[in-house]
Amino acid sequence: MPVSRRAVIAAAALAPLAGRLVTAAEPLIRRPIPSTGEMLPAIGIGTSRRYEVEPTPDAVAPLKEAVKTFVALGGSVIDTAPSYGTAEDVLGLILAEPGLRQKVFLASKVDTTGRDATLAEFEQSLKRMKVDTLDLVAVHNLIDVTKNLAILRDLKDRKRIRYVGVTVWRDNQLDALEAVMKHETLDFIQVNYAIDNRAAAERVIPLAADRGVAVMTNVPFGRDRLFKAVQGKELPAFARDLGCASWPQVFLKYVLGNPAVTCPIPGMAKAAYVEDNLGAARGKLPDAAQRKQMEMFIDAV
Repeated sequence: MPVSRRAVIAAAALAPLAGRLVTAAEPLIRRPIPSTGEMLPAIGIGTSRRYEVEPTPDAVAPLKEAVKTFVALGGSVIDTAPSYGTAEDVLGLILAEPGLRQKVFLASKVDTTGRDATLAEFEQSLKRMKVDTLDLVAVHNLIDVTKNLAILRDLKDRKRIRYVGVTVWRDNQLDALEAVMKHETLDFIQVNYAIDNRAAAERVIPLAADRGVAVMTNVPFGRDRLFKAVQGKELPAFARDLGCASWPQVFLKYVLGNPAVTCPIPGMAKAAYVEDNLGAARGKLPDAAQRKQMEMFIDAV
């Protein structure tokens, strides 16, 4: 049976409300986009799966509450894609809330071939989300990457988008991603990276640091794989030393402990998950020795 985040959080016993309020008062850690120096809050929202609901007021209501809580607590980055089912339509309903769009760093993708098709997909994303511009558009899964990057750079020159990038989500794409990074000028990459999936940290993430590329990281919980691994386990001493109140905070602080990571984007479909996850972007982050200790712990469970 799948292990829910709710079950893991309950087992780990979140800190008392008073403690959470003190933590929430601390500012979020922010990281720069190397190509411009613009600062971003260090945790964003990913909309794959979690936001693929029927775009109706009732179905969208808890997601709207999550996004409003996210922004109220200092978050801004929301990542989506045309291929994420109804997610862009759902964001269109959420971002219609007065004043919300201006506070969000909105990222999407293109994943088709041919100039006309790619431009049509981009315009459709704008229409679905009811916006005029996007902050970031990336070539999804390196699809027709050279031609699509050229199209995105033209859109950037025309002020339709602000940043361009590329994405992958499987380890077997990392070699191809590395090759693209060596030959293209990028603002962002998005790559899979978690405490139990560290392949991207071997070459790709260091290369991003060398080339001045921002790094978004997806599936930081391993599609719930990590929750299953720690089910029923108490938080270890190193977690409490870092101020972690839950396992999700442990997993996210590990990712953020890599200074080349700009922003992990966990799925957050409930306001309570937003509050919990953003706790990882406050206070202490693990140093190299602590991160090694965290790796050893997870490798042994």
